[in-house]
Amino acid sequence: MDNTGGPAVVDLAAIRDVIAELDSDPKKINPLVPVDLVIDHSVRVDVAKCADALKQNMDLEFSRNKERFSFFKWASSAFNNMLVLPPGSGILHQVNLEYLSRVVFKADGVLYPDSVVGTDSHTTMINSLGVAGWGVGGIEAMAAMLGQPMSMVLPGVVGFKLTGKLQDGVTTTDLALTLTQMLRKHGVVGKFIEFYGEGVGSIPLPARATIANMTPEYGATMGFFPVDQVALDYLRLIGRSDETVSMIEAYLRANKMFVDCNELQTGPVYSSDVELDLTTVEPSVAGPKRPHDRVPLKEMKSDWHTCLGNEVGFKGYAVPKEEHNKIVKFDFHGQPAEITHGSVVLAAVCSSTNSSNPSVMIGAGLVAKKACELGLEVKPWVKTSLAPGSLVVTKYLEHSGLQEYLNHQGFHLVGYGCTTCIGNSGDLDKSLSDAIVDNDVVVVAVLSGNRNYEGRVHPLTRANYLASPPLVVAYALAGTVDIDFENEPIGIGKVGKEVYFKDVWPTNEEIEQVIKSNVLPKMFVDTYDSITEGNDAWNKLVVPKETLYPWDPKSTYIHKPAYLENITMTPPGPPSVKDAYCLLSLGDSITTDHISPSGVIKPGTPAAKYLLERGVKPENFTTYGSRRANDEIVVRGAFANIRIVNKLLEGEVGPKTVHVPTGEKHYVFDAAMKYKSEGHDMVILAGDEYGAGSSRDSAAKGPLLLGVKAVIAKGFERIHRSNLVGMGIIPLRFKAGEDADSLNLSGHERFTIDLPGKITEIRPGQDVIVTTQNGKSFTCTLCINTQVELEYFNHGGILPYLIRKLA
Repeated sequence: MDNTGGPAVVDLAAIRDVIAELDSDPKKINPLVPVDLVIDHSVRVDVAKCADALKQNMDLEFSRNKERFSFFKWASSAFNNMLVLPPGSGILHQVNLEYLSRVVFKADGVLYPDSVVGTDSHTTMINSLGVAGWGVGGIEAMAAMLGQPMSMVLPGVVGFKLTGKLQDGVTTTDLALTLTQMLRKHGVVGKFIEFYGEGVGSIPLPARATIANMTPEYGATMGFFPVDQVALDYLRLIGRSDETVSMIEAYLRANKMFVDCNELQTGPVYSSDVELDLTTVEPSVAGPKRPHDRVPLKEMKSDWHTCLGNEVGFKGYAVPKEEHNKIVKFDFHGQPAEITHGSVVLAAVCSSTNSSNPSVMIGAGLVAKKACELGLEVKPWVKTSLAPGSLVVTKYLEHSGLQEYLNHQGFHLVGYGCTTCIGNSGDLDKSLSDAIVDNDVVVVAVLSGNRNYEGRVHPLTRANYLASPPLVVAYALAGTVDIDFENEPIGIGKVGKEVYFKDVWPTNEEIEQVIKSNVLPKMFVDTYDSITEGNDAWNKLVVPKETLYPWDPKSTYIHKPAYLENITMTPPGPPSVKDAYCLLSLGDSITTDHISPSGVIKPGTPAAKYLLERGVKPENFTTYGSRRANDEIVVRGAFANIRIVNKLLEGEVGPKTVHVPTGEKHYVFDAAMKYKSEGHDMVILAGDEYGAGSSRDSAAKGPLLLGVKAVIAKGFERIHRSNLVGMGIIPLRFKAGEDADSLNLSGHERFTIDLPGKITEIRPGQDVIVTTQNGKSFTCTLCINTQVELEYFNHGGILPYLIRKLA
C-alpha cells in the first residue's frame, strides 16, 4: 500500500485470513496458485501435453480450494476499491512489475513517486523499477490497510557500486547469488541497499528484478535501483505510452531522481560501502541448504563431496566416505534405473526470482534445444516442471519455438505461481521414493527459486540448490550434481558421442538475438488487457452476498481465529512471564519455513489428526500453506518442519520436543497443549537470524496460539521480529557475544522475564533481565523499536489494538 492512497499489492497467501479476521480494505490482491504438479513423462514430444498439465493442475486447484477461492471472490465484491486477479494470472510480484507499477503517478493534480508495501517479503522485486517498496508481513500490512501509520527506525543505507560488465556465459542469476553471499557477509539486516555505478547501466531491467527479488535472502529491507534509461526503455517494452514515460522522466529529472549510470555520480554518502567488478562474477549455484551459501560451478563436484562428509549442518550430511559413491538400482516402470548421493530427482524452473527474466528463460530454452539436437534427454524419473511468473513468458517461449524443446525435455508448463519453490511439487514416483528412503540416499532438487531451506522444497530432497533456469536444465540432463562440468560429459548423445556442458550452453549473443525477435511489447499489452477476465471455473463460482462474511463452523480451510475471541475494551498491558518452560531450543538460521512450514501435511501429525477427525481424507490434506486461513491448522503446524533441529532432542531431527517436567517426547503442538493445561508459560531459545525467509505471519500466529510468551534469540530477521511484536510476543536479543550456549543454558531451566508491568515504564530497546529458577541471570535487549510498536504491545498485538480503535 502506498502512502498516498493508491493501490496496494498484497500476497494472497499472507492476506487471505486478514480479511476474514477484520473488515479490512486491501486495494489489490493477486492470488498465488500452489499446485501439486501433474507431469507425465511418457510423451515428451507432445506439445499438447504442456496445456494438458496446466489444465489438470488448475482443475485440481479449483477442486481442492473452491472454498478459499469463493472467499476471495466474495471479498472482491464486499469491499470497496478491491480487485482480485483470478488464479493463474501470474505471480504477484511480476504482475506488480509488468502491470500495476506506476513509478510516478498523478492524484488530484499532483505528481507523486510510486511506493508499495506488500505482505510478501519479495515485494522488493519492484525496487528494480525505481519504486520504493518492501514486505512487512500480513499483520503489519493489515494495520496500514486500516489507515494506521507505519513506524520504523530510520534504516542505514548501504551503497553498492557495480563496475564492469558480466562476461559471456555468466547469467544474472549468478550475479544475484554473488550479491546475496556478499551482502549476507557484510551484514545488511534492516538496511536499504542502493545499487549505483557504471556497471548498473549494463544490467537489463529484468535482471535487476532478479537481484531486487532476492533482497530478503541477503537480509535487507530494499535492494533499490534508481530509474535510468534502462528503466524507461523497459516501461515502453511492457506497453506504457510515450506520454506516460515522458511524464515519468520529466518528473524524476526535475526532482534530481533520474540517474545516468554513465555519468560520475557524486553526492550520496552511505552508511557503508560495498563494491563488485562484474567481470569477476562466475557461474554459480547456492546450497545445499541456504541461499547465501554460494558455490562456484567449477568447484561444485568437490564441494558436494565435502558436504557429504561434513558433520550434519548447513554444509554437511555426515555420510561415511566409503558410501559417497554407492549406487542404488531400482525398477522404474519396467526400465532399469539408478540413483546415488547427488542424483537430481527434482528440476524446476519456478516462478520465484528468475522465471520472468527473458535472458535466462530464453537461455533455458536454448539449452533444451541444443540438447535435443545432440541427442540428450532428461531421465524419465527426474521430475521436471516449468512454472513462469508471468503469462508473457509463455508467449515468447512459444513464439520463439523454444517451448517445444523444453517440452521434449519434460519442462512442461504446469502453472503460474508458487510451485516447487514452496514445496508444492507433489510426490515423486513411488519406486523412486522407496529407493531414496530405503537406502538413505541424499538426493537433490535444483530450482531457479530464491529459497532452499531444509524441508521447504520437498521432504525427500535433503539437498536443494538454487541455480539459473539454463543451469536447472543442464543439471536435469546430467542427472546429478556430482559432476565437473568443465571436464566431464553431461551424457552420451547421438552415435555414442560424449556431450559436454560447453556444447549445450548458449552464448550471450545467441540469447540476445532470440530476445530481440521474440520478446515484444504486444505480448505484454495483450496479456494484461485480459488479465481480469478469469477462467470458466472462476467465473462460475457462486459467492455469498452478505456484507459480513458468513463463517462456516464446519470449514477446515477458513476459521474464525481464537485470538479474536474475548477481547475486552481495556488493553491487558505488557505480559508477565514467570517460571516459563523452554518449548524449543534452536540454533542459527531458523527460518519461517521451520516455524510455519508450507509443505504437505503428513499423516500422523497433529494437523493430520485434526483433519481426519473432521472427515477429511488423507489425499485431501493438501498443504499447511493452503490451510493457513484456519488457525487450528496454523497452531498444529507450528514448528512442524521435518528437518528442524531442536537441541532438547539431543540429536534427533524433526517436529518434536521434550516436555521438561516429565522428560517425555511429544510433537511440539502436543507438548505446548500439555504445558498450557498445566498453567505454564513458555519461551523459545534461538540463535542468530531467527525468522529468516518468508514474511509469513503464521510464523508469529502459530507460536502465539501455542502459548509462547517470548523468544530469546541471538538475532532476528526484520519482518519476523515485527510480526512477533504484532502478535504480542516479547522479542529479546542476547547481548553481543552471548547466546544460549555461552550462558550454558540447557533449555531445561525455568525462565522469568523482568519486564515492567506498566507500558509507561518500558522504552524501545531497553535492557531486560532474565533469571532462571537456579539463580542464574542475564541481560537481554528488548527488540521493540518504536513507540507505536510499544502501543501495539500494550494491547496484546496489532489485531486487538485495531479492534479497540475501530470500536
